Amino acid sequence: MQTQDSSVLKSLAMPIHPEGWRFIPLFAAATLLLFWLWSPLGWLGVVLTLWCAFFFRNPDRITPSRDGLVISPADGVVQMVVAAPPPLELAMGDAPMTRISIFMNVFNVHVNRAPISGKVLKRIYSPGKFFNASLDKASVFNERMAVRLELADGRNIAFVQIAGLIARRIRCDLGEGQQVRTGERFGLIRFGSRVDVYLPEAIQPLVVVGQTTVAGETVLADLTATEPARQGEAR
Repeated sequence: MQTQDSSVLKSLAMPIHPEGWRFIPLFAAATLLLFWLWSPLGWLGVVLTLWCAFFFRNPDRITPSRDGLVISPADGVVQMVVAAPPPLELAMGDAPMTRISIFMNVFNVHVNRAPISGKVLKRIYSPGKFFNASLDKASVFNERMAVRLELADGRNIAFVQIAGLIARRIRCDLGEGQQVRTGERFGLIRFGSRVDVYLPEAIQPLVVVGQTTVAGETVLADLTATEPARQGEAR
């Protein structure tokens, strides 16, 4: 019983991403104003303030540490697994790569994590539209932050933070030349968005469309594996 109680307390005391402290006080101040104007509106403000804190939660994750594993950079649902050329701005050529698109709704943790260890070769922001992030065209037309990462074996992967329909800010703390580790926090997107991961040539994904991913924990691919792409079905 004591273990269960401590687990509940730990979940309630989940850390907040620093970005959240710019918004939570504003929501709380607006709630006080709403209470002053009309108390029923104040209770709506309480709900929204709690949601804001919930949105910016920043939990620790247990990241698989074996070499070659590509880990999910985002909490969410695998929206697409398709062959697509990487973003032009990353200068990785126009040959199609396997792209895994993970859609985050407003209730997911939005802290993003590095999918694999490597060196940041390019980090390029592109302004754009704010189409629904679940649409395929969002990869090309939406506002985004694209990162090209060089792995220890010389291969490259790319991952892209994509703004969504109501997302209006992408935060990426990476710099060109920086070394990152698998599962390391590197940024977030508010509020509802998508992250694409482009796998090296001939690497098959280990996730399927509709699967739920956990940032820093779910294995998207194994660079050392030779098994074919997996299939999945709802049960």
